[in-house]
Amino acid sequence: MKSYDVIVIGGGVIGTSTAYQLAKKGYDVAILEQNDIASGTASRTDGATLISDKQPGIDVLQGYHSVELYKKIAKEFSYDIEFKSCGFMYVCETDAEMAAAEDYAAKVRAQGFEMRVIDSKEMCEREKYLAKDLKGGLWTESDGLVNPYKVCFGFIEQGKKYGLDVYTHHEVTGIKLDARNQIEGVITDRGNFITNKVVNACGVWAPFIGRMVGINIPIEPRKGMLLVSEKTDIIANTEVIEFGYWLAKFFVDFKRPVSELVEKHNVCMNIETTHSGNTIVGGCRLFRGYDIRSEHEIIQAIAERAIRFFPVLRDINCIRTFGGIRPFCLDQLPIVSAVEEVPGFYIAAGHEGDGIALAPITGLLMSQLIAGEKTDFDIAELSWARFKGIDLAKLSARAS
Repeated sequence: MKSYDVIVIGGGVIGTSTAYQLAKKGYDVAILEQNDIASGTASRTDGATLISDKQPGIDVLQGYHSVELYKKIAKEFSYDIEFKSCGFMYVCETDAEMAAAEDYAAKVRAQGFEMRVIDSKEMCEREKYLAKDLKGGLWTESDGLVNPYKVCFGFIEQGKKYGLDVYTHHEVTGIKLDARNQIEGVITDRGNFITNKVVNACGVWAPFIGRMVGINIPIEPRKGMLLVSEKTDIIANTEVIEFGYWLAKFFVDFKRPVSELVEKHNVCMNIETTHSGNTIVGGCRLFRGYDIRSEHEIIQAIAERAIRFFPVLRDINCIRTFGGIRPFCLDQLPIVSAVEEVPGFYIAAGHEGDGIALAPITGLLMSQLIAGEKTDFDIAELSWARFKGIDLAKLSARAS
């Protein structure tokens, strides 16, 4: 039976980042994954690394620090994560969206981060295939793109240089606690491990691990879908998202001038052209449990919305579609925290659609927490303690 200082459960982007950072600090670390590395949510997403789709406050702060870390690791890692600092553009369809975007940008700038309002002329100069009737938008220079698969494998390969052990196809079936409710070990279908520290980095599956130590984690799977085009000339030079995405995410009552089909499936346009020359368009935000099957109506709605903003897509073939589930947390902030009720148990989950963007900073913050170090910034808002007094049993039951 092998013994480790820390065991990280979950081989996605958050788990691999955390395992890498802990190994780098000198901890004897193992990562356990029930399937293969990057086989869950990380394999079914785009690669946006943004500060610009987050709420002002700690959300934007996390995004900024993570983008800065991506710039650093892209230079340091021997494994190419295909990081590209290409900027990010929000586009607005109506005057109401434009007013909301201007207010949002002002709040981001008040935090000390760069984001500026641009007019329709500049938008179309940056993106020649963009529809010409849009009102304007926002531009953030620092944002970029990565390859989600390669980010996970980059963290793994770099972590191995510091002694990280990787156990794929090991399903965690239980967590051992001692008489004082402290972590004592991890049980898997292929053997047991001794440890007094466990990081639950299982994303949408985090509630299942939580129940093994008697806690209810308010994370639910939220479905998204993406369409992939044939290889073409570059359609989008950067990541482009309709500002309605941000409004739909944080202000559910905001109404856009969209069809019943788009409204029904909560679809918003986002687009990026990948390193390989394919264009990815999306997406939607729906509660479907753990069902990741592609749905024909959603495909139609995504295509309709994408063509509205990029009419050229009408003449380009879609070669495949795929769905995925993102870990939606009750208050739309991740949990990056120790759990006081279970000494030695930590949670790094609940990032919803921001897992790729926030992976580097989440791994660093978690390693600092475990090491007893001062974190790079105050993360009290991400603490597990914020849910005290809330009946989480009913919430977590939806993730069963």
